[in-house]
Amino acid sequence: MNTPPDIFDRSRVRKNFGGAAARYAGHSALQREIESRLMESIEHYGLRHGQDARPNRILDVGCGPATAAHALRDWAPKADIIAVDAALQMLKAAEANTKGAWLRRRPVERICADLRNLPFADGSIDLLFSNLALQWIEDLPAAFAEFRRVLAPKGMLLISTFGEQTLAELREAFASADDVPHVSPFTAIAPFGDALVAAGFAEPVLDRDVLFEYQPDLRGVMLALRAIGATNAMHARRHSLSGKARFQRADAHHVRTQDGQLPVRWEAIYAQAWAPEPGTPRRDALGEIAAVPVHQIPIRRKR
Repeated sequence: MNTPPDIFDRSRVRKNFGGAAARYAGHSALQREIESRLMESIEHYGLRHGQDARPNRILDVGCGPATAAHALRDWAPKADIIAVDAALQMLKAAEANTKGAWLRRRPVERICADLRNLPFADGSIDLLFSNLALQWIEDLPAAFAEFRRVLAPKGMLLISTFGEQTLAELREAFASADDVPHVSPFTAIAPFGDALVAAGFAEPVLDRDVLFEYQPDLRGVMLALRAIGATNAMHARRHSLSGKARFQRADAHHVRTQDGQLPVRWEAIYAQAWAPEPGTPRRDALGEIAAVPVHQIPIRRKR
């Protein structure tokens, strides 16, 4: 089976986000807004499992400063909640949002791990929440197969990512300056949904928003991206500094508003889905795996 080539330098992704950990919370208002909109779908867990039902075990995958884990703990105070991130510095920055409070809330466990290789048993998670982590994964089917593996039957998946319109103006501006990619590729909503279905998730529901931020110039755009760790981490990136002339060409070609501001476009894709009934075959990178409980396997005994 052919697998997609590695687009991203994983060590660079971890380094970028680790380096932004201390300042991320102060520069991620848009990311927090998308997280809040994704969190609104949490009410559907009760519609499926009973109005007052809450998961026993919850993952916040690609947690960053763990603001989602903090909110999930308020919603499900008795649940075991685990915050997972590949950048160790992010987990250190998340400490303030994961501490327990005496007689009120349980602490959130923090684990450093890659979302493509989660250190949890099959079927051990009731709700998997992941806000804006999947745009750094070139192989969505493999990521969704791992999510499916750890989710319990009828477990809930709530995820978001950036769509193909994200940073469109910035991509076009740099394309006018040179032929080296400066902006990551992003998925379209249709293949994102197709990958969920291919992984075996049931009843997927997808939605999208387009949001804008504004900066006074290209330097402001680049500094804002660096503050949240969203700088170029592709293998094909330029490994030397962009020259002044190249940067000025990109700045000159960037679209501007009537008052001279540079729009920074973000397309957010949201998805809600459910792990299927027990015994439903699941797919991994190698194909389909049948899951059959041991007690259902007939045994022929010798006489």
